[in-house]
Amino acid sequence: MTSRQSTSLGASAGSFQLEAEEFESFRRFLQDACGIFLAENKQYLVTTRIRKILSDNQLPSLAALVDQMRLNRHSKLRDQVIDAMTTNETFWFRDTYPYDYLSRQLFMELQERRDFGSIRIWSAACSSGQEPYSISMVADECRRKERGAFKRPLEIVATDLSSSMLDQAKLGEYDRMSVVRGLSRERLDAYFDKLPNDVWRVKPLVGNCVQFRALNLMDSFAGLGKFDIIFCRNVLIYFSGDLKVDILKRMHAALKPGGVLFLGSSEGLAGAAHLFEMVHSNPGILYRAL
Repeated sequence: MTSRQSTSLGASAGSFQLEAEEFESFRRFLQDACGIFLAENKQYLVTTRIRKILSDNQLPSLAALVDQMRLNRHSKLRDQVIDAMTTNETFWFRDTYPYDYLSRQLFMELQERRDFGSIRIWSAACSSGQEPYSISMVADECRRKERGAFKRPLEIVATDLSSSMLDQAKLGEYDRMSVVRGLSRERLDAYFDKLPNDVWRVKPLVGNCVQFRALNLMDSFAGLGKFDIIFCRNVLIYFSGDLKVDILKRMHAALKPGGVLFLGSSEGLAGAAHLFEMVHSNPGILYRAL
């Protein structure tokens, strides 16, 4: 017998009921569309985060929302839902240790290899751009410090599922609340131009080596090419176990031999551990492709 349990979903446009069937349909759609896995006990999270979207779009129910998204897979409505159901929590030089390791060892290690092409870095799920721009700043600092030793050009590919996040990242403009999260005064002065209304824009020397592209991590990575380093931090937590392993295997295939993968501090390799060597960077952990 089908469950008829429901959760109240109040909004300014009216009062909505979240039926169990609707929640299951929403869970399936989200997982099929972008891999986000919602546990069965996340009804309250959905009601909290989706309420305003229903109201703003004058939709009476979660079922109506799913119907609209199925009709137009690439709509702004779909972006709004994805943004609402993911945290998009990001700030400059997050967790510090990946950038310290880049500066202390990895960039110079890559410069010394017999590879005359670009150093290629992929920032997967780049959100509003802080991660790839942070990588670019570290590279410039190394270039200034090492001078003639830093000869290989840098190419950063930054991808995200959300077109609204990518638009914001490409613009490269951040308000005061954003720039104070992880940026030193020295880096702010060196790498940003001050605009009116307490807004800062990344300078071209930071942004020119970053290419932003739309990518669903469920899709093929073949078109991205091969990378020396991949940052895939604090995104695998949204996916099911099987999809995590699939993504990690495909990221391993996208790395050059001996390439490095950075995951979030609370994430691990799950069923793909045999493909990587764990390296302690004191502090922090990175994974080198075998």
